[in-house]
Amino acid sequence: MDALALEASGKKANNAAGAAVPTSQAPAKRKPAKKAKKAVVFFEVEILDAKTKDKLCFLDKVEPNATIGEIKSMFHRSHPQWYPARQSIRLDPKGKSLKDEDVLQHLPVGTTATFYFRDLGAQISWVTVFLTEYTGPLVIYLLFYFRVPFIYAPKYDFTTSKHWVVHLACMCHSFHYVKRLLETLFVHRFSHGTMPLRNIFKNCTYYWGFAAWMAYYINHPLYTPPIYGEQQIRLALIIFLFCQIGNFSIHIALRNLRPPGSKTRKIPYPTKNPFTWIFLLVSCPNYTYELGSWLGFTLMTQCLPVAFFTLVGFMQMTVWAKGKHRSYLKEFRDYPPLRSPILPFVL
Repeated sequence: MDALALEASGKKANNAAGAAVPTSQAPAKRKPAKKAKKAVVFFEVEILDAKTKDKLCFLDKVEPNATIGEIKSMFHRSHPQWYPARQSIRLDPKGKSLKDEDVLQHLPVGTTATFYFRDLGAQISWVTVFLTEYTGPLVIYLLFYFRVPFIYAPKYDFTTSKHWVVHLACMCHSFHYVKRLLETLFVHRFSHGTMPLRNIFKNCTYYWGFAAWMAYYINHPLYTPPIYGEQQIRLALIIFLFCQIGNFSIHIALRNLRPPGSKTRKIPYPTKNPFTWIFLLVSCPNYTYELGSWLGFTLMTQCLPVAFFTLVGFMQMTVWAKGKHRSYLKEFRDYPPLRSPILPFVL
């Protein structure tokens, strides 16, 4: 009996000891399971010649967030003769060029992407082109103004005109092109860094040729002043200066829309500057003011070559303005419907 009693009491003690849980120990917390990383799907890029369809380059393991600009740089490594600026990369042989900022994974291509390459030819920077085509008219006009030898008869070498409108016209013409040169250096921000090299010859022929043609007649010893005299000249000067200030104001407004180093496009709106209020009616008021400047210069000089230059310039600027107006309408759904490309309510 004593042994049974001792055995029973021992089991109770063991049960009591097993039931006791130390209060100082808390249950262990489970660590959250780590999320599995998504596998990166790389692209294979094949570049073909747009004309012959020959394979030019194959790029393996291209990251999905690679841009067309980066793909151009990769292509340039295998074909050093085609630097990125002269490359046109497109989805279709006859399609439009893709933008450098377009991202590979956002394009309508599979993981094996096929692009077509077209050589744009040798390129030159816009700044160089503008400086060249604007410096020419400035220098050429002055050669005629000072009547350097071999332009007019020898007896007129280095003589000056007796008509004050001739001197005023020289100042206005020089002011216009000096303004253009300074704007090229300090105001304009170009969305495209380069243009085909062949364009510089075409542009210089246009600007330099017209400058020589106008200057020859305005500075000719037999030049006659405008028919209505000082009143016509003063009115023309007011128009010219007004439009020059307006043109500069528009260029400043357009510059402020685009941060340095970016290609951001925004809808231009009028600012506190009254010269920009024309944005309410016109998409490209810089061309409107440019046209007004040359109309004023035509009225001031009453010279047929100037009138012809103004007409040709107006036709070219109309083409540019219509193209820009269409791109605004296509890109921005909320673009003001009241605006015209270059002339309010007309064109």
